[in-house]
Amino acid sequence: MKLRNLILFTLLTIIISACNFTLAEDVTPPPNYVPPTPEPQLVLVPAQVPAVENGKAIFAEKCAACHGETGLGDGEQGIQLGVTVPAFGLPEIARPASPAQWYTIVTRGNMERLMPPFASLNDQERWDVVAYAMTLHTTVEQVAKGREIFETRCTDCSTDFFTDQTKMSAVSEIELARIVKQGNAEIPAFGADLSDDDMWAVAAYLRTLSFNTEDVQVVEAPASTPTTEPASATQTPVPADAGTPSAEGTPVEGTAQAEITNEPTAVVLQEGFGSVSGSVDNKTGADLPSDLKIILRGYDHGADPSAGPQEVFAEEGTLDTDGTYTFENIEMPESRIFISEVEVDGITMQSDFAVVEAGISSLTLPPLTLTEMTDDTSLLIVDEVRLFLDYSDAEIQVFGVYSFHNPTDKTIVVELKDGTEVPFIKMPEGTTGLGYEALQDSEPFVNTDNGMAIPPSENSYGMIAFTTVPKEEEFEISQPFVLPAASFTVFLPEGVKAESATLTDEGLQAIQNFNFQVYTALNVQAGDTIKFTVSGEPKESAEAAPEPAVDSNRNLLIGAGALGLAFILAGVWLYMRDRNRVEEDDDEAEPEFDSSEDVLDAIVALDDLHRAKKISEEAYQKRRAELKEILKGMM
Repeated sequence: MKLRNLILFTLLTIIISACNFTLAEDVTPPPNYVPPTPEPQLVLVPAQVPAVENGKAIFAEKCAACHGETGLGDGEQGIQLGVTVPAFGLPEIARPASPAQWYTIVTRGNMERLMPPFASLNDQERWDVVAYAMTLHTTVEQVAKGREIFETRCTDCSTDFFTDQTKMSAVSEIELARIVKQGNAEIPAFGADLSDDDMWAVAAYLRTLSFNTEDVQVVEAPASTPTTEPASATQTPVPADAGTPSAEGTPVEGTAQAEITNEPTAVVLQEGFGSVSGSVDNKTGADLPSDLKIILRGYDHGADPSAGPQEVFAEEGTLDTDGTYTFENIEMPESRIFISEVEVDGITMQSDFAVVEAGISSLTLPPLTLTEMTDDTSLLIVDEVRLFLDYSDAEIQVFGVYSFHNPTDKTIVVELKDGTEVPFIKMPEGTTGLGYEALQDSEPFVNTDNGMAIPPSENSYGMIAFTTVPKEEEFEISQPFVLPAASFTVFLPEGVKAESATLTDEGLQAIQNFNFQVYTALNVQAGDTIKFTVSGEPKESAEAAPEPAVDSNRNLLIGAGALGLAFILAGVWLYMRDRNRVEEDDDEAEPEFDSSEDVLDAIVALDDLHRAKKISEEAYQKRRAELKEILKGMM
């Protein structure tokens, strides 16, 4: 590849990955970000008392097919999914969960278990179905027994705690049982000598005090209308501790509400303004600084959608003692993007973003999680290393693609050596390094002054290293490994061979209508160096011959998972040559699946291939994620 093609390739990579060469996460959303359909917002306290009977009807329509009529995970569709459907009708599954946790799953979905988000339900309906689901592990007799014990043993006890939606939505049944045994600041201990059966009966009864168990249909309450005069557009936002009431929903009896007064300090809302709130989940093991500042940032799209969102708002506030924050009188036009951020130990950590929906006056951001920091990069797990060789007239481009994850509960801080070298990634010996880049599908890295930070995540991080070697008829590549790698794969153009005592020749494989010679090694140990001799000349634009349908499907999966973005990196000229043809195909493309049942069938078939070890782990995970997104879009 000549220099101008290398520049084109670099620009293309930047556009695709929307990252910079420091691997640092931009503080703004990606330049080509297009707002997706906003997820239903998490409001972790119900606006009304959840209605069990209404939830029962919703459960029968939306949930029973997978979870079963009694919540045992034995629904007809659930049995066919190929995953374990949670049996929340069992006490051991239901008791550790809080209503807010289940509400979050119903709202956001759990696509790892093939459960889509239920955007078709309004907020109150999601709370109602959660309330019903939380009764499936109990019986009427058990609840009645619990009530009798509570009224006998705790005659003078107030039930205010158990009817407070703010408190009860965050409390699990295990925590209620602990209150029965040990008491808390509001409830005296009254069941220290109770048997386990009696203790759980009381806990089950106390849970019902936060639900409406009457046979009624709940209609979502309209948003309340501000009664004060509108504020000026330039009004200074009220500090987070001002105690402003929410402008949305109807207060629940017994729920702690901010008091509205007619004093001059009462907050007034201008039309189109509202509140943005959230919380900081402190998992550092140490107290946060008392003066820790939280910054709220807002972004809008300009007239040119390709320019990406631009920051239009920034406001500094302080955290409340419980780690929550609220910014009042914030302008909230539809589709504005909000994030929050804090700086701890010189590292700026951000929340995920939330997008303003039309007509709302309050927005809750996802929790901003802070964890303990460490510089021990050996805690990272390298899942796969892939090496691609691309021949040009004068040199050979070598692209090393690294997939890894952080399975710990700590954020791993990485200092780049000489400002450019990632310490746990080594270029092949004898090559000339050109830099690093984050992959498109990578979990976002966090920017630091002299490197990056890698927060804990179940999802993978990805980087690509750019190097070159002089073009010779035969040459040796030595790839050192700082960390263990589950697999190492080498992709060579057809006509080029590798000789090695370590690598296994997987033969010629067709990927996106082009042939690649593939070599693999498994379970590479830290400190190992894999050496192989490369020889031969690539065939010019060699296209793969048609293959049987089964093999084509297999190779398509390999192409989607094993190569992904890296296939484009294997040769920009291939991409440019086929671009027009691809665009024409896209125009004529029909939906891949006719129904959600077809998608589920495809997932089951994919699982079978994976169990039979006919596709790689990464190919399996990527294709499964694609199918889940398709399924999600059909719900």
